[in-house]
Amino acid sequence: MKLSNELYQHLQQGTVIPAHPLALTENRTIDEKMQRQLTRYYMESGAGGMAVAVHSTQFEIRDPEVNLFETVLKWAAEEVAKANLQRPFLKVAGICGPTEQALKEAKIASGLGYDMGLLSMGGLQGWSEAQILDRVREVAKIIPVFGFYLQPSVGGRIFSYDFWLQFAEIENVLAIKCASFNRYQTLDVVRAVCNSSRRDEIALYTGNDDNIVADLLTPYRFTVNGKQVEKGFIGGLLGHWAVWTQKAVSLMDEIKAYRNNPTATQFNDLMSRGVEITDVNAALFDPANHFHGCIPGIHEMLRKQGLLNGIWCLNPKEQLSVGQLEEIERVHQAYPHLNDDAFVADFLAKQTEV
Repeated sequence: MKLSNELYQHLQQGTVIPAHPLALTENRTIDEKMQRQLTRYYMESGAGGMAVAVHSTQFEIRDPEVNLFETVLKWAAEEVAKANLQRPFLKVAGICGPTEQALKEAKIASGLGYDMGLLSMGGLQGWSEAQILDRVREVAKIIPVFGFYLQPSVGGRIFSYDFWLQFAEIENVLAIKCASFNRYQTLDVVRAVCNSSRRDEIALYTGNDDNIVADLLTPYRFTVNGKQVEKGFIGGLLGHWAVWTQKAVSLMDEIKAYRNNPTATQFNDLMSRGVEITDVNAALFDPANHFHGCIPGIHEMLRKQGLLNGIWCLNPKEQLSVGQLEEIERVHQAYPHLNDDAFVADFLAKQTEV
């Protein structure tokens, strides 16, 4: 399966791709009305795509007793089809597990009309880099691959520069999301892509929630075979962008405008806002407690706006950390210009029953 030219150009231009959460009832069963409504919220916000069945959607959806992987993909795809958008919109499906599981998930996603697979390298700690690269090659035969550098604190692992150099050479790898939350590891990915023969075919997307704006503004330059090569992060696929999405889209538009006509004043304003966004993310993702409350944090932001009925997770142990609720309230009050409360209120007023 190949990506259409229209969607490939859309990916390469850079866009906002929120990581879709999971809406549950108090009984921890899926809430179809709220799940579908969230999908519509992301489209209405102007996002250029969405990632479903990813970390923010909770990995437990794959557990046999839960069995929601195909359901969440199907419902989201149905809402996109129903919306009949007159603009490009990327449907990205989360894919994880050993090769057999990853191939099965890739086939399900492709069959449901998903455009790309966000391929997690998490949970494969005993595998060699060569084994993981073979897994990527197999998945790439089924669906275009969105690579994913996941930080170790939430189940990822550190990979070598050589791994990413070989990764970038795999045909049908079209993008890489870097969520290492580490400048050195981020640099490895960008340098490897710049040194690969496919550097112009691969789009770099930030997943570094602690450094979103700086990632999107930084040009990376390397000398390759005696010539200077420049590349940067052109968009984001972020759990952070699952909330206040309409303002994330506005931010992306501002950054694109700055790239076309840079001024020192605008640069300073964007960088200052980047620090504010990082502060919001600290409340949301709970790094103070090793990211324990990252999913409930997203849920609480959405619950405050009326986009979720509660913060329940499939795993009852996943709850807000001590003091996290107060931190969420603090950033909500401190940065009113970053939230899209008014937009969400208007959106909800227009919704009808599923």
